[in-house]
Amino acid sequence: MIAPPAGLRILLACGVTDMRKGMTGLAMLVQQGLAEDPFGGAVYAFRGRRAGLIKLLWHDGVGLCLLTKRLEQGQFVWPTTTTTGCIALSTAQLAALLDGCEWRAPVPRRRPELAG
Repeated sequence: MIAPPAGLRILLACGVTDMRKGMTGLAMLVQQGLAEDPFGGAVYAFRGRRAGLIKLLWHDGVGLCLLTKRLEQGQFVWPTTTTTGCIALSTAQLAALLDGCEWRAPVPRRRPELAG
């Protein structure tokens, strides 16, 4: 996977999105539904009802880019809220999301109490 640049804003669109939408439809959704600028350089993540497909939309300074990922097994973890809006993710959370892993609350590693 191409590593995202440092300081990249990543916004996850809460709720369900119609996965038939392409670049233009998702850009309109960002502009009108999320009240954000789709050409501002942020990455926007969308998930459909079946939860096995996500689409990422971003403007790289030259044009709109659309990444689609479908899981062969399982579902993408998504906020359970039914309201519209978006939440911010870190680049590490985006990487976990794209791997199909839990990104919301990673299990903390236990620190050893004794050495030996």
